[in-house]
Amino acid sequence: MVVMYVSDEKNDQGWDEHAQWWIDGFTNGVDPEYEEQIIPLAKSELLGYKTILDVGCGDGQISRALSLQGSDVLGIDPTALHIKIAEERGGGAQYLLGSATALPVEDESQDAVVACLVFEHIDDLEPAIAEVARVLKPGGQFSFFLNHPLLQTPGSGWIDDHIVDPPEQYWRLGAYLIETDSMEEVESNVYIRFIHRPLSRYVNALNDAGLVLERMLEPAPPEGFLARAPEYELASTIPRLLYLRLRKPSQ
Repeated sequence: MVVMYVSDEKNDQGWDEHAQWWIDGFTNGVDPEYEEQIIPLAKSELLGYKTILDVGCGDGQISRALSLQGSDVLGIDPTALHIKIAEERGGGAQYLLGSATALPVEDESQDAVVACLVFEHIDDLEPAIAEVARVLKPGGQFSFFLNHPLLQTPGSGWIDDHIVDPPEQYWRLGAYLIETDSMEEVESNVYIRFIHRPLSRYVNALNDAGLVLERMLEPAPPEGFLARAPEYELASTIPRLLYLRLRKPSQ
């Protein structure tokens, strides 16, 4: 499961505790999934948009990348520590403390909104998506990155089956239809909260907010990630990321 900083007030204490773990392991070029896949896709999808809101910006790595290609970017995050780091790292974006369920942004003020691996950690899904729809201009784009809800469920993972002859290797799915709220040990003594929801829950919430799905991508993991797990020959066939491009209809 790809990890992103949580943008939900109920989780702030845990993320403050583990901020350095996340910064060291997932920012400033050290994580191949961000460097080779997520950031390039965000840049491509959002090129040319003048005003962009980055919901749950964390240390600002998405905000910086978009700002450096000419957009006016505002990053929103509820934790002062991460806003401080984002401002120190520069790059041209602006940052504000704020909640995903009460964005400190005017109605219909943004040409685009991006949320990268954040909504899996937000309790109030529907209000947060409604906020995205509220701040988008008519015709605006929502770029929505998620850990793949089907293939990254709790309990999923590689299985080496040596009972059959010849042995088989396959990806086990977790209990996909059951919504769960769990603390996962992502590293020794580092516990991160994840909320699993079926894809239909996201799609219906987006539809109810009036956002129209234009494109869905399920990219194979990038080469840098695959190089870290050469023992899994079929890793390139199991997407870890889901990307949805949505549009607020023009009035």
